[in-house]
Amino acid sequence: MHTHSLDPWQHRHVFLGVAHAQHERRIWLVVMITAVMMVAEIAAGMLFGSMALLADGWHMSTHAAALSISALAYRFARRHADDARFSFGTGKVGELAAFASASLLGLIAVLIAYESVVRLFSPVSIRFDEALAVAVVGLAVNVASAWLLSGGGHHHDGDDDDAHGHHDHHHGHDSNIRAAYLHVLADALTSILAITALLVGRFQGWAWLDPLIGIVGALVIARWSAGLLRSCGAVLLDMVPRTELAADIRKRLEIEGDRVADLHLWQLGPGHIGVIVCIVSDHPKAPDVYKRRLAALDRLSHVTVEVQPCASHAHVAA
Repeated sequence: MHTHSLDPWQHRHVFLGVAHAQHERRIWLVVMITAVMMVAEIAAGMLFGSMALLADGWHMSTHAAALSISALAYRFARRHADDARFSFGTGKVGELAAFASASLLGLIAVLIAYESVVRLFSPVSIRFDEALAVAVVGLAVNVASAWLLSGGGHHHDGDDDDAHGHHDHHHGHDSNIRAAYLHVLADALTSILAITALLVGRFQGWAWLDPLIGIVGALVIARWSAGLLRSCGAVLLDMVPRTELAADIRKRLEIEGDRVADLHLWQLGPGHIGVIVCIVSDHPKAPDVYKRRLAALDRLSHVTVEVQPCASHAHVAA
């Protein structure tokens, strides 16, 4: 159980993720890399009259904006961690940023799908060699960025699982870094699909494959976006992080005539869970007794216990 003691009668409400500072630094680095690549592509596109370069540059600007939201969320959460206006700290600021970022990811999927459908029915001439060069450079940048966001090849936040919608098993993850990771992953996916389509189009003459693969990529990105929206929405709405944890808490507390009358369980921040429980007992004990019963449970960072005597026993005693 996490404790944040200042004095015997006072405690802090700082529920940031254990890798908060590392994630913040990594995202700012990826923002800089993305911004440099974006400016270079837009400048080259204007200089050489290439629509492919211009389009990819402006596409990267949307990801740079989304990544900036994630980075600023880390900064805000850190700077206001001890702000008393936030009753349970700023641990969920990252979830709010991730929700906004996932919404942008969904919008990007819609725009890619729309442009692909338009090009499917109204083909445009493709400069294959130039487009391939842009796609390869973009892929290299995105692979490097994904590597940085995954902690140098060891991603600890369950991104791959959550990208497939299994968010219930990763209540300790940091949705903000996952959102940034998915933006970079989405860019990498579009680059891979584009390279495949361009190579086939270049050597087989199947120009229609480019917009068709664009639609497939948009569907995959939309699925990632929906999964992230569900995961973040559950945290923002204070849904129970794990039903099995709630059952375990009841099991540990409901002994010796003690019964749980009311239980609230929610995520305070990455790796931090809050509990408010009301216990009705035949023989009421001090709140610390019940807190000790929960001490072995990991990630319970804020536990509040209310104890009431059983109404029937109280009436008899009176």
